[in-house]
Amino acid sequence: MFNPSQADVRRFFCSVYAKAQAGQALEAIETIASQWIDEHPEYHADFRDVDAALARNYDAEAGKTNPFLHLSMHLSISEQCSIDQPRGIRQSVELLTRRRDSLHDAHHETMDCLGQMLWESQRAGRPPDGAAYIDCVQRRATQD
Repeated sequence: MFNPSQADVRRFFCSVYAKAQAGQALEAIETIASQWIDEHPEYHADFRDVDAALARNYDAEAGKTNPFLHLSMHLSISEQCSIDQPRGIRQSVELLTRRRDSLHDAHHETMDCLGQMLWESQRAGRPPDGAAYIDCVQRRATQD
């Protein structure tokens, strides 16, 4: 199983940004990452300097979102939907997308559910609960 380090993830996103800016050909996963990078111009400065990205500590208490974690979650949700794993995530995100009239907004709400599932899993020392994750996204898709 692929288990990239923090540095690997940061290098990946910086490389994708640089390749896209230079008009170079992108691999499939890089194309998806580039599309999410384009959705977040507020992070572009973070991707311009790989050395600064590797050295930076994103402290949640400082109020700055970690762009690498944020885009990794977009990428993860995109992959989950492409293979419908956990089963039902594709339909749930599609429903939420229609409800919010925005894939981007739907992803951000799905991230809340994904983060909650991971936090509960780590806290309890048990595997992630995919059913609870799907339920969370479906609840958001059916709420006003």
